Amino acid sequence: MTGERPAERRLTVAVLGPGGVGGLLAGLLARAGHRVICLAGEDTVRVLRAEGVRVRSAEFGDFTAPVEADGELRGETYADTGLDACLIAVKHTALEAALDRVPPRALGDGLVVPFLNGVEHPALLRARYGSARVAPAVIRVESTRVAPGVIEHGSPFAETELTGATVPRERLDALAAALTAAGPETEVREDEAATLWAKMSFLAPFALLTTRYGVPLGDIRTRHREELTALVEETAAVSRASGGPADPGHALARYDAFPPGTKSSMQRDAEAGRPLELDAIGHGLLRAADRHGVPVPVAKELVGHLSGTGGTGA
Repeated sequence: MTGERPAERRLTVAVLGPGGVGGLLAGLLARAGHRVICLAGEDTVRVLRAEGVRVRSAEFGDFTAPVEADGELRGETYADTGLDACLIAVKHTALEAALDRVPPRALGDGLVVPFLNGVEHPALLRARYGSARVAPAVIRVESTRVAPGVIEHGSPFAETELTGATVPRERLDALAAALTAAGPETEVREDEAATLWAKMSFLAPFALLTTRYGVPLGDIRTRHREELTALVEETAAVSRASGGPADPGHALARYDAFPPGTKSSMQRDAEAGRPLELDAIGHGLLRAADRHGVPVPVAKELVGHLSGTGGTGA
């Protein structure tokens, strides 16, 4: 984003899913003085009301920030200020059920800002909430909920991009300014497809291979380098056909720069026995490849294996 950022004002922000990403953003925004309403299950709501969000971060410091918490978004609770945005930070596997906590009537004029993996969710959210409200976002961060309300931010960075051609630019700028002032460097991007596919192109090979073999990134880029290279090239071709960036060499260089012990969130879910975001990431990639007639034999083999085994590694 270029030019001066708008003057920051106190926002009212709901966070659906105060887990690794949502909890980190909730804590940072609340610490910066914004009103934050976390939407979660009964046990998490009880902890958040009593203890707030507790963040442990080498980048942003260790702190506790008070937040409001509820099981459902209720328009009457912020009728005096209006809702600026609802950040959607649940896993894709829990999305449809979680959206019951955000009734369209309760949003008012608030934006819906999904921090979700994959590229297909904006269409689902626009069908539910209207295109003028939905502003897709991506975030590059390693952050984990280790207990209700307790967040460990492990990466030395947290970078966010907002997009949404149907949303007034000044509203995106205001949210970007608030996020940047709170901690995560945030930019507004004009091209939604390019923004979403830039993340998908990096995430899909990382997630599928670390989960398939049950090893961290360092082992993938050494022991499975040929397969990684082939998958990166396939994903880049699908991204190019979908209107996104395509630079396999740049993607491989980024993988090489990460600490060798880095694990994908899909791999962590597999290790914990949680449902995998395989439909959003793996099958989403395959569906896009089919739409554009792009051959992806390596991706098909990996997704087929993970679909058959539940992604427990090999």
